[in-house]
Amino acid sequence: MKINIHLLRLSTAVITGGMLLLSSCKKDDPVPAQKSIVELAATTSDLSLLSAAIEHAGLSATLSGSGTFTVFAPTNEAFAAAGLGTVDLINAQDPDDLAAILLYHTLGSVVPASAVPAGPNAAVATLNTASIYLTNNSSGVFVNGTQVTAADISASNGVVHIIGHVLIPPAGNIVETAQAVPDLSYLVAAILRASTGSTDVAGVLSGTGPFTVFAPTNDAFIAAGYATIDDINAEDPDALASILTYHVLNGWTFSSDLSDGLTPATLNGGTVEINVTGGATVKGNSNTTASNVTAANVVTTNGVVHIIDQVLLP
Repeated sequence: MKINIHLLRLSTAVITGGMLLLSSCKKDDPVPAQKSIVELAATTSDLSLLSAAIEHAGLSATLSGSGTFTVFAPTNEAFAAAGLGTVDLINAQDPDDLAAILLYHTLGSVVPASAVPAGPNAAVATLNTASIYLTNNSSGVFVNGTQVTAADISASNGVVHIIGHVLIPPAGNIVETAQAVPDLSYLVAAILRASTGSTDVAGVLSGTGPFTVFAPTNDAFIAAGYATIDDINAEDPDALASILTYHVLNGWTFSSDLSDGLTPATLNGGTVEINVTGGATVKGNSNTTASNVTAANVVTTNGVVHIIDQVLLP
C-alpha cells in the first residue's frame, strides 16, 4: 500500500510540548559513549514510530553511519496525526516513499539550533534534495512552520531536533498540488476558468513564485454560490481572476509567520486580515466573518498552501 501523500499533507497534527530528559552523570563516572541517531530513536519511547520508519525505509545503515547529520525527528503523535500511528501502518507503506519523506527531515551536516539561520524561511537543502524552510526567531526554531519542541539532542553522528509534525516533500507546484487533492477540485476549476480571461492565473501559480495561497475547499465555493463546477465555468473569467488573486500572497508565509492583526497585500492589490488567537483565521474585506485555516503549511515546489473554509471576497 502506497503512502497517502495527501492525507499526510492535509493532516493537522498538534505540536506537543515536552522535552526529552537526558540522564546526567556524576563527576567521577565515565562518560558514556554517544548513541547513533538510529540508536537514539530506538531507545527513546516517543520516537518509536520514527525508529520503525527508519528501519522499514532501509535507512538504518545510512543514519548509523559516520556521516554528520541533522534530523528533524517527528514524535509518535506526529506520525499518528499523519495516519501512520502504528508500526503495522508504517510497515504497510512503500519503503521508497517512506525513505523520501524521512530524507526530507535530514540534513547532511550538523546544524545546532544556534546555527539555524534567522530567515525567515531560509531554504536549506535536505538529503531528499528538496529544500526545507528554516526560521530562528525569538519564539524558537521552526521548520516549514512547525516548531522545534526539543533541540540539540546529541548523537555520535549528528544532532536531533524534535518536531510535532511529519514534513512532506513537495510533489508539484501549487496548481499540480491542488489538482491532486479532491477537496480542491472547485478551486482547480476556478483557476482554469479564470485563465481563459485576461489573466493567466494557472500560468502565474505554476510559475517560479514563491507564493502563499489560501485555498478554499469545495464546500467553501458552494457556500459562496457556486453550487457546481458548471456554475464556476459560467462565471466571468476576469471576475474569477480578481477573486483568486485575492487569495495569493507573494513569498513564503508559513503558519509561524502569522500574527494577530497582520494585513498582508495580495496579488489582487487589496489586503486580507489575519489573526491567530484561538486558531489561525483570514478575512477578506467583503466577508462578514473570518475564514478558518483548517490545514496549514502544505509545501509545494513554488510556494506554500493553507486550506481555508471560506472564499475570500475583495
